[in-house]
Amino acid sequence: MDRRGFIRGAGLAAMTGLAGGSTLAAAASAARAEDFSPSPIAPVYRMLVPEIFAPLPDPADHVPAIVIGSGFGGAITALRLAEAGVQVAVLERGSRWPNDPWRDIFCGDTIPDGRGFWHCTTFTGANRIPVQFDAFGGVLDVCCYPGMDVWRGACVGGGSVVFTGVMIEPEQRFFDQVFRGVVDYREMHEVYYPRVREMLRLSPVPDDIYDSWAFAHSRAWDDQVRAAGHTPQRIDSSWNWNIIRDELAGRSLPSATIGRSNLGNSNGAKFDLNQNYLRYAEGTGCAQIYPGHRVDAIAEEPGRYAVTVTKLAPTGEVLRTRTLTCDTLFLAAGSVGTSELLVRAQATGALPNLNEHIGEGWGGNGDVVLARSASLPVVGTQGAASVSRILDEAGAPVSLENWFVPGVTPLDIGILGSLGMVLDDTRGRFVYNPADGRVNLQWPDNGAAGYLARAREVNEQAGVPGLPARPAWEANASFTPHPLGGAVIGRATDRYGRVSGHRGLYVMDGAAVPGSTGTVNPSLTISALAERNIAEIIRSGR
Repeated sequence: MDRRGFIRGAGLAAMTGLAGGSTLAAAASAARAEDFSPSPIAPVYRMLVPEIFAPLPDPADHVPAIVIGSGFGGAITALRLAEAGVQVAVLERGSRWPNDPWRDIFCGDTIPDGRGFWHCTTFTGANRIPVQFDAFGGVLDVCCYPGMDVWRGACVGGGSVVFTGVMIEPEQRFFDQVFRGVVDYREMHEVYYPRVREMLRLSPVPDDIYDSWAFAHSRAWDDQVRAAGHTPQRIDSSWNWNIIRDELAGRSLPSATIGRSNLGNSNGAKFDLNQNYLRYAEGTGCAQIYPGHRVDAIAEEPGRYAVTVTKLAPTGEVLRTRTLTCDTLFLAAGSVGTSELLVRAQATGALPNLNEHIGEGWGGNGDVVLARSASLPVVGTQGAASVSRILDEAGAPVSLENWFVPGVTPLDIGILGSLGMVLDDTRGRFVYNPADGRVNLQWPDNGAAGYLARAREVNEQAGVPGLPARPAWEANASFTPHPLGGAVIGRATDRYGRVSGHRGLYVMDGAAVPGSTGTVNPSLTISALAERNIAEIIRSGR
């Protein structure tokens, strides 16, 4: 099959293997066990964000290409396929949220509500302070497994809406240690990292913003690490600095300048995927995005793939369940979502030729959230954009990034937050439970202990001796916002994300990454890897 044949969207689905309708229905039924009860205060949300209650469009029964998920991997895949003339349907379980400089579209960490979280009622964040709220289809999904909570996006734009905007290229020696020669670092460095940087307009914080009252904590953080012998490095981010300037000047309601990021930025200060890749994909006329479409199961049929979808209102009400078909299927539902679909399909026989590596190689990127006391009183709020980082290789390599303190107060409270990422090889695996049809993460007992201790060591060395006692939550490795693995490239797939044993099926997201991106946030590497893989898939026609 040549490239032209691929672009026509014909003939690329696997031609062998048959998943019976009963098998697919059973898998979908297990997934639908997670359907939600409607929120009793939906009218309040309808008033706050009426846009997400607009009627949801429906995809055609058959589409040449389906992309599951609208985060970094999915958005990039959709754009490049659409540019090649392929008709693409992007399926996203969450809502498509607007931006407005004078409305609180999203809630904050301090007093969250249902807009913040995907159909749950309690949340304990990095600061270990539990909060309660009503159930609704908010933007952050928290998956709780024994020993590890995983944060992931549940909205159009996926993780780009709920991350801190940091986009860093890893050191080559760390990249090579993780990918083990499957992916060529030089190619990524020379072609695909720059491509993403240009698309997302990455840049470090400008000096005028760094010197503002909203980033006094960043300056204090830099002063401390310098005193400890480190040289802080400015880091690239996907923020629109002009909108942050608008906040500082009173031309927009505060958002990024008061530590809003984990649950979205109402004014669009974060240059998320809705403002670039997804918008450009729709602009081709070949890609359509379908919010409120949760994928419950996937299966192979002769010559095509079947995708069982539940259409959801923001309240969780089930509007419709149907099965779509496509010639080619691109999995980009995030590490957890993609792994769940593959592991369940393997266990039920819906994808009978998956190999033994499905579900393996999952890691949390060595993430640890840390805190330490400020040297002097810090006057100002804690802006959300991360400004700088340090890298310590005295032991296991670990980076610390300047971070804000979420979920306490928009005013500074004398605590400096950091996000630590340790180059660590602790891994878990996803497994299917036939009793309830769920896919669970098996994480080693006390699996974070080693990298927690290493990150704490560096954080304490960066502090100032003689300061008051550390905050009660000074280190937390019980969760990760950076889930990676489960369908690792070069193991569960070939070197370009083609799933072994199933022609026309691809993994395009963080599930392909081997559990770590080498002491940096994964978003830039996930994006560059998606750019690399889809370029090869289109070029080769398969």
